[in-house]
Amino acid sequence: MGRRHPFVLRLNQLSEFSDADLQSLDDLIELETTVKRRCDLVVDGYEYRKLCFVEDGYAARYKLLRNGKRQVITTVLPGDVVGLPGSFFQKAHYSVVAITELRLQACSITDFVDLCYRRPQFALALSWLAVQEAVSYGEHIVDIGRRTPIERVAHFLMELHTRLSLVGRARGLTFELPFSQELMADALGLSVPHVNRMLARLRADGLISVIDHHVRFHDIERLRLLAHFQTPDVTRIPPAQASARTR
Repeated sequence: MGRRHPFVLRLNQLSEFSDADLQSLDDLIELETTVKRRCDLVVDGYEYRKLCFVEDGYAARYKLLRNGKRQVITTVLPGDVVGLPGSFFQKAHYSVVAITELRLQACSITDFVDLCYRRPQFALALSWLAVQEAVSYGEHIVDIGRRTPIERVAHFLMELHTRLSLVGRARGLTFELPFSQELMADALGLSVPHVNRMLARLRADGLISVIDHHVRFHDIERLRLLAHFQTPDVTRIPPAQASARTR
């Protein structure tokens, strides 16, 4: 993985990683593959012992209930890690499906843990990324529990734009939206017609436009206020000497 890989971009936002550090990560990669659209990478209830670093494409982490209803837990974007949290349990608790063609690099969780013993900065980085995931899950609970339908859709779009911007996959105020209204409905606890109406309302209010699966924000501040959106400005990992001074 080169320095322009989205996962490496995320790492460098958290701490300084040398060429030797990144080479040690690259040495772990045992598989570079492309997953076809609509294929499951992880299946709920089955063992999954890999970490996959998404280079390109989109996926969704979801739970399928016995009655056939699906809850999308979160979206998976370039720079994200498939296998967090699935690889940390005896069996995966959620499934992950490719929404578009997905290009990724994979290593075993055992090899990654061994790397963390040798280079603890990778363990710290994974902890920071897990915290970001936890905050994202918390916002999704607020979405379904307290935000109105229009606020949920606005927050969903704001979150996607922010996450894609962090890895250089948004062009200014424009970003790709490959997710169907059905998937958005399953993520937001709404019906498909309701999602359609909320998107139409955002367009009518002059806040967004949607052309060929690309969204453009026309008034990001109004959208931010509508969504009650807080940018997740995670702090960088303190350097070792700074941590020593605080002890």
